[in-house]
This record gives sequence, C-alpha cells and structure tokens, in this order.
Amino acid sequence: MEPIRLNKFISDSGVCSRREADKLIEQGRVTVNGKQPDVGAKVTARDKVRVDGNLLQVDAIEPVYLLLNKPAGIETTTDRSQRDNIISFVNYPERIFPVGRLDKDSEGLIILTNDGDIVNKILRAGNKHEKEYIVTVDKPINQAFVDKMSNGVSILGVNTKKCFVEQLGANKFRIILTQGMNRQIRRMTETLGYEVQTLQRTRIMHLSLNKIPLGQWREMTETETAEMMRLVASSTKTEEGSATKKSNSSREGSAAPKSSKPKPRGGASFSGKSARPGSTTKSGGKPAPAGKRDKPKASSSNRGSRGASKSNTGGRSGGRSSAPKSGGKRR
Repeated sequence: MEPIRLNKFISDSGVCSRREADKLIEQGRVTVNGKQPDVGAKVTARDKVRVDGNLLQVDAIEPVYLLLNKPAGIETTTDRSQRDNIISFVNYPERIFPVGRLDKDSEGLIILTNDGDIVNKILRAGNKHEKEYIVTVDKPINQAFVDKMSNGVSILGVNTKKCFVEQLGANKFRIILTQGMNRQIRRMTETLGYEVQTLQRTRIMHLSLNKIPLGQWREMTETETAEMMRLVASSTKTEEGSATKKSNSSREGSAAPKSSKPKPRGGASFSGKSARPGSTTKSGGKPAPAGKRDKPKASSSNRGSRGASKSNTGGRSGGRSSAPKSGGKRR
C-alpha cells in the first residue's frame, strides 16, 4: 500500500468523511503509532491509527503488478464480452486491468495491475516515462525517414513530440516515445508513406520483456516494483498537475534561457548514437535468463536521433500460452 493521507485512511475505514476526519485530527482525537499527527499527514497499512482510542482497520488489497508479452490478436480491453480480451487471456484470479493499451495487431510488453493510482502516473505524456518499440515497415527506410520521425510528425491535428529513432535494418527501426497517442507509430509512418508490418513494444520505463515468451506473463520483482515507485513518485495523475508543472517550467524558462534539447531521462543519452542496453537486475524469485540482445552497429544507415535509453530488468518468468488464445498463464 502506498502512503495515503490520514483523512482518506480514516474515511476509508468508514468512520466519517475526509472533512470530518480533518476536524478529528485538529481536535487531537486521532493518534498514529501513539502520537498526535498533523493534518495532511500520510500513513500506510502498517501504521496504527486510532480515533478516540479505537484502532482503525482498512481492508488493504495487496497490489498486483504483472508483465505480459501480449501476442497480436489480443484486444487490450477489460470488456470480457469482447472476443480475445486481455483479461480472459491472462485469466488472473484477482481483478486487474491493463496500464494503457497495445493495438490488437501489435505485440509486446504491457503492465497489468489492480493499482488504479499508478495508471495515469505512468501514462501521462507530461510525466515523460519512456516506452520503446521495434518496428518493421513495408519498404526500405533512410536517414531522412529517421530524421522526420524523430523531429515530430503531424497526426490527428498535432505534431508528435520529438523522440529517439534509430535504424536497425533496411525496413526496421527502434523508436522511444514519452507520449501515447492513439495508434501513434502507425499514423506517423503512414504520414510518411510507409505501412507498419510488425510492431513490438520492448520496454516501459525500466521494465523490459526480458525474454518473457510471447503470450506469457510474470509478476514484477520487488526490485522492479520499488524502482517503478521511485520513478513515478513525482509524477502527476491529472491534467491539472501537468498544467502546474508546465506553468512552473515556463516561469523558470523565462527567468533563464535553457538549451532547446531536452534532458535525458532514465539513462537516455541524446548524443545521436545508441547506447548499449543495460544489464539485467536480479531480484526476488528465480531470475529469468538474460539472453542475447541485438547490438546495432553505428553506421551512416543506422544512426539514431536523440540517443537511446538503457534497460534494466529482472525477475521470475511466468506464463504459458504462446498463441493468442484465451488462458495465458504463469509458468
């Protein structure tokens, strides 16, 4: 359980509303671990919260964080009435939902959880959390294509944010996004006269497929979960929060001019060349095999734009089905 405001904890226990809880705190009728707290204090399930001496208990739901290598053909929807929906496919015994989505025709990494607070923290473009993809298209690409993709393409009436793009082969490239517009990569390539043949998401923030076979899932390790919480700690969940950040950033920008190049996040390097993928993290349970990773050579045909990002993963492997059929299970 993430720390929550004390008034919410009291409200969730059924004693009173949050506003009334604040009054109880101000009146000195609430203690946390034997001490009188301030209004606005935060607590967790491990804290002993008492009102007028009576211990409060909130039925805490253990958070669940799963990593799935989604096959093409599976719909990222919680609607169980829809054929080939991701919830029925995973068949997890508790209520979970996907963080964001992958198109039905796309495959790769997706997070499933029961933690509603973390969803927007990961997804909001203003929080600048990276998502990495490997894409193949229907005809050869060149440096002009890489440059146009990385500098932003006009889709849905707006220009996409600048991003890292690196050519990996004649028809293949890697792209790292911090936003998630509807069918963004497919629309970007279509605007430039190309059609996506395959699209695989290989990384979300520090989390990677890490040799999770297609159609299988595993639980996130304690180390992965702790790092995710650290990365989203300062992230906002709402439009208003992002607007506040933007406003503050604008005021700071007016006080002192800054470079037009964005600062790298999560180990990214905007030097124009790809960094080597990071090593895997061993933690909690039996570590999954690290395996080999593609290491594209720098050349005039596969130079990256705005640099790359390191991956850092680990943990237990899970899952079973490798085809888009209902009932993907943990190994």
